[in-house]
Amino acid sequence: MYRQLVAMAFSLFLPFQASAESPAPEGARHKIGYGLMFTNDLLGDGKDRWRTGSLTSSRIYGRDWQGQAPAGFGELLELRIQGQIIAPADLVAPDPTDRPWAGALTVELNSHMQRRGTEISLGAGLAILGPQTQLDEMQGWLHDLAGAPQPSAAVLNGQVANRVRPLISAEVGREFALSDRAALRPFVEARAGDETYLRAGVDFTYGQLSQGLLARDSVSGQRYRTMMGEATGLTLTAGADIAYVSNSVFLPDAAGYSLENNRHRARLGLRWQGQNLSAFYGLSYLGKEFSSQSEGQLTGALQVQLRF
Repeated sequence: MYRQLVAMAFSLFLPFQASAESPAPEGARHKIGYGLMFTNDLLGDGKDRWRTGSLTSSRIYGRDWQGQAPAGFGELLELRIQGQIIAPADLVAPDPTDRPWAGALTVELNSHMQRRGTEISLGAGLAILGPQTQLDEMQGWLHDLAGAPQPSAAVLNGQVANRVRPLISAEVGREFALSDRAALRPFVEARAGDETYLRAGVDFTYGQLSQGLLARDSVSGQRYRTMMGEATGLTLTAGADIAYVSNSVFLPDAAGYSLENNRHRARLGLRWQGQNLSAFYGLSYLGKEFSSQSEGQLTGALQVQLRF
């Protein structure tokens, strides 16, 4: 059963966004947006370790976009699917104090709302972990193509075991205009399931202000667009946040891992949009997640959208 679920989930990952949607009856719910974000530390510090790679896909369903999310719960829905690989720093002969290899596939349904200027996202889903995701086989195949070291049997034998965990999440934020080109958005976020944390942070935007619905990538913290606007040009983004983390299935207490309760992130990004093509590159600093982690890491995020 899990093999079929994994196959269906990855069939939803597409490299580009088609902004032209099929016509729908007036007032009917239909797909109004799509976004995809790729993260990899090879696009950052180039060291293929820890939060080493992820691919996140969002499909947005609702009635015609009116410039902001509706006020009602369930009126605007986001189906989000993410595949993520977490690895020790050495894929061949890992340090026993390093984190275990983990493959995770998450499927979430989020409702986006806006009430009196406050943006709210509430969601729930499932986190599927372990060899049943077949992400270990995928990494081995990709590394074989690239001529990179493949995870050894010792690494994969010690990976996070098969399990399925329910998860819930919420984010509340509010954007404040600093000028006609600059905006600041404080936010708070909570999550429970695969990881349990409470996070607070801020995002900054300068340039063509965000258009359409933005979703947040859980690994890098970068926000990615699910709709292409009409404005062209460059947009600079920046942000930082801190989280109190009380539990993580990726660092099981039973295996003797000591979780870093305070987790820090900082990020920069640049988006360019032309008439039919939009591209985003972001760089995120991810702080230490466990006590024996020697340092933080830099990971890159990439999004390409094509209108046709």
